[in-house]
Amino acid sequence: MQELPTSHRVPVSWLRAYACSAIKWRTLRDILPPGSATPEDYEAARAEAVQSKQVQQIIKKQRKNGLWGDNLLGLAANKTQGYKDVGTIAQYRRLIELGVPHEERAFRLPDRFLYRVLSRDEAPELRMEYKTAAKGNPDLVAWSREQFREGTATALSHAGLVEDPRVRGAAHRVASNVSQFLRSDLADKVIIRKGNRNILFPEAYPPSVLSVAMVAYMTSLHRERAGFIERLCVYLAQPAPKKKFVITIGRKVIPPVYPLLGNPLEADRSGAPKDLPFALHWIELLARMNMLHTNETAVKILGRLVADVDASGVWAPKSLRGIPKSRTRLVDFWFPLELDGKAAERRQTDVTFRLALIAKLAGWTLEFT
Repeated sequence: MQELPTSHRVPVSWLRAYACSAIKWRTLRDILPPGSATPEDYEAARAEAVQSKQVQQIIKKQRKNGLWGDNLLGLAANKTQGYKDVGTIAQYRRLIELGVPHEERAFRLPDRFLYRVLSRDEAPELRMEYKTAAKGNPDLVAWSREQFREGTATALSHAGLVEDPRVRGAAHRVASNVSQFLRSDLADKVIIRKGNRNILFPEAYPPSVLSVAMVAYMTSLHRERAGFIERLCVYLAQPAPKKKFVITIGRKVIPPVYPLLGNPLEADRSGAPKDLPFALHWIELLARMNMLHTNETAVKILGRLVADVDASGVWAPKSLRGIPKSRTRLVDFWFPLELDGKAAERRQTDVTFRLALIAKLAGWTLEFT
């Protein structure tokens, strides 16, 4: 496995000149050492991010009950699946990624609902997008509640509520379910043939994009369940089966949006990722868990991205014609933070910021320019 550098330049002056308000604020808050700016500068950067057009547009879509759309887990409008808009979990996490502090008013009502989801409350309104489909299907009720609890634990962990006992309890339940799956024979053969379909084995509880993110943000798990995290990352470094499959709950057939049956990263021989935004997201999660070394593809991709960083720390690949786009909606909440790609520099700011953040999370020595 190739070796990664141990130091990285962070182009602070360049980011201040060209980045959007969210990246400027998060560079100050998440990357620079404490005390790098005056209290007045911190407050001004925070206020600019919170009052940005992107943030205000999301808040305007928020309903009186604090939720977005008619669903929790939807990534985009989908009439077939009953999603009229992006779901609450993705919008909630988008605000977090845009640098909105959790103590802001926009999170108060969603938090109340999300904590109800974590509880044993079985109220029908908590079924959200499965409210209609779950009628007469108790298995779907149970399955959807597990999916909602997983997504909710991820969102609240992402918001920094990692010491809340309700969040910790939910996180440990998810981790236990995934751990049991990894220790079982199902981990080797989780897809079965039924009729004319390949389906996920009904009792299987594989890791998902959500549960891995939850583990990454839940720092206490890194100490308390280190063995589980190592097994998880080894599993997620193995080749994923190429068979397409669906999830069946009773008569309901559900497309698999979040489950992971192996390594989700793909790259060409040179290390160029087939989906740059998703690859960056996954590498950041691995770095948060101190598990970058477990995934050869992630190391290869990161090495290629770092090779495209210029002497000042700016990501500067050749022939960049626009902001990189993902092939999936899974990371739309996360990338890009900059939406205006008309200027060449603005096409570079997101990746430049993410590489600097990854370098810090990975424990590299940072040089600020």
